[in-house]
Amino acid sequence: MVRKHTRRAAKAAFAVSFGVALLIGITACGGSSHSGVAGAEKTVAKPTITIGTKNFTEEYILGQLYGQALAAKGFHVVYKGSFGSSELADTAIRSGKMNFYPEYTGIIVLDLAKSKSFPASAAATYSKAKAYEQKHGLTLLKQTPFVDSDTFTVLTKTANKLHVHKISDMKKVKSFSYAGFPECKTRITCLLGLKNVYGLKQVKFKALGSISIYTLLDKGQVTGGDGFTTDPQQNSKKYTALVDDKHIFGFQNVAPVVSQKLLKGSSGNQIASISNKVSSLLTIKAMRAMDQAAYVQKATPKQIADGFLKANGLK
Repeated sequence: MVRKHTRRAAKAAFAVSFGVALLIGITACGGSSHSGVAGAEKTVAKPTITIGTKNFTEEYILGQLYGQALAAKGFHVVYKGSFGSSELADTAIRSGKMNFYPEYTGIIVLDLAKSKSFPASAAATYSKAKAYEQKHGLTLLKQTPFVDSDTFTVLTKTANKLHVHKISDMKKVKSFSYAGFPECKTRITCLLGLKNVYGLKQVKFKALGSISIYTLLDKGQVTGGDGFTTDPQQNSKKYTALVDDKHIFGFQNVAPVVSQKLLKGSSGNQIASISNKVSSLLTIKAMRAMDQAAYVQKATPKQIADGFLKANGLK
């Protein structure tokens, strides 16, 4: 899913198009400001912040946003790159291979903690997610305004042909295929939820590799797929996200998962303050614009984060 082209043409397109994206982010957040970020810095040794991510573009952007904001305030930041799925990232941070990574609160509750019930609100989801992390020597910082949940995405012409509007409507479809990342197969927030909660036993699963679900949909190779609400393609009338009428996808705000040990030091409050300021700026409009800069303009996560943070006064 990652696009790493850095040719001059891509950079030029980024410079023009991302200016619009930055304005969206600033407007959505009420303008840029240094308020909320720790002020005068004391001359004490600051801890190393080891940031990891999961295995897709939005995560790489998030990792750069938090990392660059912290580095701008004098912290030594090490980027460990992708640890893969949430399950692998959870193992990695518990074992000390990293001490900071952005995660989706509903994923923590439903896929990592394996809650038997679906929380009824974003606040309830956050509370359960934080309780889970605190049991393992970790904690959550504040969550973002934006939500990026899974979607059951189909071509709009497919939805019209099959006369489906809600996921539960797929029950009347005799046989269909659904694409997602390999971990989708074992998650209640993905294929397991479709089978066990919606009763869609007739679904045939196709594991995603390097090709996006939108390409597979366009080529007619699958009926539906695991899209995300911040995907730029979700803005197109070409695609339709079926209504999740049984709420298996949950509330998916992002919150940094951080080692409690990292926050207990003298710099803990500053780490939290900087990270919380970044999170507060991440509206759905801002995140979609940044995701689009990666997918369409082929800007790198590093470039995107740098531009956004500068525009918002955090660098």
